[in-house]
Amino acid sequence: MASVAKSHRAAATPYRRTWHGSRDALVLLAFVLVPFALEMFWTFWPALNSLYISLTRWDGISPPEFIGLDNYLQMWSDSTFLLALRNTVLWLVLFGGLSVLGGFGLALLLDKPRRGVGVYRAIFFLPVVFSMVVTALVWRMIYQPDGVVNGLLSAVGLDDLTKIWLGDPDTALYALIVPALWRQMGYIMVLFLAGLKTVDPLLHEAARTDGAGTFQRFRHITLPQLRPITTIVLAVTVIDALRSFDIVWALTKGGPYHSSELLSTYQFSTGVLGSQLGYGSALAVVIFILAVGTIIVYVLRNLGEEETA
Repeated sequence: MASVAKSHRAAATPYRRTWHGSRDALVLLAFVLVPFALEMFWTFWPALNSLYISLTRWDGISPPEFIGLDNYLQMWSDSTFLLALRNTVLWLVLFGGLSVLGGFGLALLLDKPRRGVGVYRAIFFLPVVFSMVVTALVWRMIYQPDGVVNGLLSAVGLDDLTKIWLGDPDTALYALIVPALWRQMGYIMVLFLAGLKTVDPLLHEAARTDGAGTFQRFRHITLPQLRPITTIVLAVTVIDALRSFDIVWALTKGGPYHSSELLSTYQFSTGVLGSQLGYGSALAVVIFILAVGTIIVYVLRNLGEEETA
């Protein structure tokens, strides 16, 4: 009898293990499939639907009329689109480049433990917490004719340089980049601070022992170790730059005379306010191509450098 019971338990054990293994697999599969289904519903399906709408003429009320690539061909004869495209590329270069350089510089300054470093980190990160509307209201007061900027210029005897910063077509776009940077650099700083924590200090000690200077250690140890986080920073910065809307719309709405118009604001004013949803969707596709193209070029360049290294 004992041998029969023992053999029965031995036969039942693999079954229980198999059942528990399959149950765990089902649980893991559910944790993967449920977020994926939600992502498909909220992100991928609207994106694919937007691609189809970009091939139609649709005002949001009447049935869409399929017109093929006419919306994309229309862009190259649209002077406002060409101006918005130029402004967007300029915004991407200035906003993206300066925010990465500024955030990286702040991270290097605030990486070492010293007295009050946590307070400084919090101060630089604080603008990220503010709402974009609040940020816009603050900078609107700063840029007013009797605001802080003109007041400082007058105080140092540069009255000739005072102007209506948001109302001048020559300065509106650049005036908008400043509050956008004010908010973005703290976020980039935090990402780089996280990356700097992963740099092995033993490598610096070994290089210092071998006589390497500060710049040599920075170039040959710190920068290569930061490549993974730099890729993330670039992706975040490009996406944030191309979808910049709140600060521009709250301060200038793309004016004056479309001088601060970006593709994101032009898409909203044309697609939503102008009821040209097909054309607006085509603009959204162009923004997507710019974002993905920039990121892919950077990733391929990095992979090429790693293979040659």
